[in-house]
Amino acid sequence: EEVNQLFQSMTTELRRGTLTLAVLSQLQEPQYGYSLVQLLEGAGIPIDQSTLYPLLRRLEKQELVTSSWDTGESRPRKYYVLTEYGVEIYTRLRTEWIQNTKELYALLQGDDEDEVN
Repeated sequence: EEVNQLFQSMTTELRRGTLTLAVLSQLQEPQYGYSLVQLLEGAGIPIDQSTLYPLLRRLEKQELVTSSWDTGESRPRKYYVLTEYGVEIYTRLRTEWIQNTKELYALLQGDDEDEVN
């Protein structure tokens, strides 16, 4: 039980940064909250609305994302999209993430080889 709790806690910690990157990756085109949830879930990245909306507000406060209301539909929707600054930060984070992932993957592959031998 204690092992599971620790594992859950560490998994949440690992996911936190990746969720931000995942959300930014989907905001190159305007999205509203529910469409964002669907896109991410479709990519195998489940995100709770109680996690998404505070994250969107934080990204907006950091000026990475801007929001606007679309009242043309029967239900008004708040759309979010990357700002120019957001695109720059996202691009740099993406490059950093890919590099880190390659390095970490190489390191973890070493673990597999140790187990095989």
